[in-house]
Amino acid sequence: MPGIGIMTDSNCGIMPSEEKTYGIHVLPMPIIIDGETFYEGINITPEDFYKKQAAGSTITTSQPSPGDVAAMWDELLQSYDELVFIPMSSGLSSTCQTALILADDDPYRDKVFVVDNHRISVTQALSVLDAKILAGEGKTGAEIKMILEKEALDATIYIAVDTLEYLKKGGRITPAAAAVGNMLRLKPVLTIQGDKLDSFAKARGMKSAFHTMLNAVKNDISTRLASLKAQGCLKVGIANTLMEPEKLASFKAEMQENFPDMDLVYFPLTMSIGTHVGSGGLGIGAVRSHQN
Repeated sequence: MPGIGIMTDSNCGIMPSEEKTYGIHVLPMPIIIDGETFYEGINITPEDFYKKQAAGSTITTSQPSPGDVAAMWDELLQSYDELVFIPMSSGLSSTCQTALILADDDPYRDKVFVVDNHRISVTQALSVLDAKILAGEGKTGAEIKMILEKEALDATIYIAVDTLEYLKKGGRITPAAAAVGNMLRLKPVLTIQGDKLDSFAKARGMKSAFHTMLNAVKNDISTRLASLKAQGCLKVGIANTLMEPEKLASFKAEMQENFPDMDLVYFPLTMSIGTHVGSGGLGIGAVRSHQN
């Protein structure tokens, strides 16, 4: 039987329906809409989600129940000797901490290895694919966990929000700040440099916000990530919530123009993230990768 199974959650941008494509296993994240629980990639599509959001539905996120996590582990351990689970960053969700507590007890101790490498979206997805590569090289679950956590901060993310409405609803900005920002067409640029989502800058319009993020990624690559680029193990990434295909294509093209010697990786920003940023959100970044 296969030695090591690789598991993640849908916050990485890979959906349960894509498991066979990547040779991994995906725990769907719950989304609560008007009191009803949906599971990302299972019983709700992004189109339906953003339609409900635009119509004013009350939407919140939740972590998977410990029972759901354990049930998936139990099922996978029937097929694998060990399991490596890479959830979203512990600084952004309690899913990771819950999983760490579960994995420290029987029957999962020394069989399930939970990786807290402070990732989400494209950076999390590449960690998952790296884990698959490392398992193929014969690394144990404990070794994969150690490597990915050691490399945890070899990444950078910037996110621009097209509307302030959902940050206001989530209590992250005041209604007055949202009103002024919308009037001035201000787009907040946020950053993730490890555990927390922090404010980085404000820009007038989404195109300006994109260029602010682009310059920030360039600066990170030329400074603290420079050695990784020199070694050829750095990729750039782009992700988005629901937006016009033409707009996304133009952002992708500009990324490729600015980083012509680097692979560009794309995954969608998931509904869990969309709950807080709304449609039209855009994220870009850079991340270490074990893939050639």
